[in-house]
Amino acid sequence: MIRLMLALLIFMICLPAQAVDPGEVLADPALESRARDLSKGLRCVVCQNQSIDDSDATLARDLRLLVRERLTAGDSDQQVLDYVVSRYGDFVLLKPPFKIATLALWLGPLLIAGLALFGGLVFFRRQRSAVPQAAAATELNDAERKRLDDLLKDDDA
Repeated sequence: MIRLMLALLIFMICLPAQAVDPGEVLADPALESRARDLSKGLRCVVCQNQSIDDSDATLARDLRLLVRERLTAGDSDQQVLDYVVSRYGDFVLLKPPFKIATLALWLGPLLIAGLALFGGLVFFRRQRSAVPQAAAATELNDAERKRLDDLLKDDDA
């Protein structure tokens, strides 16, 4: 059983295979390394949750080829990123820049978590204050207690 679990673990570690075809690889190892680094930071606009380095989509392949084409033309890494962003917008970056247009993207999760925390606090405070009122409502007055005792005596008889 342990061997099976170990084999599954090793298999799962090996799952994220790279989608780069051998035909796409540049002959110059330095340029290829730069291309791979850039590809890992660019989002596949088809898959939306993978880098173009990991995606098998044809558009991701086209973007990988475009990155390699721009690098072989002599562009710097920043020039390649600027070119891709000019065509696809900040959405294509896996780590978009912090600016007014992406403010909701960066601060949205914090705002949602803060609202959830506030809502939870309000909910639990209302629950806590409602318990004593419910307990007070269930207390019997003398007349109700006497009537209950009479009913219970009738059942015993």
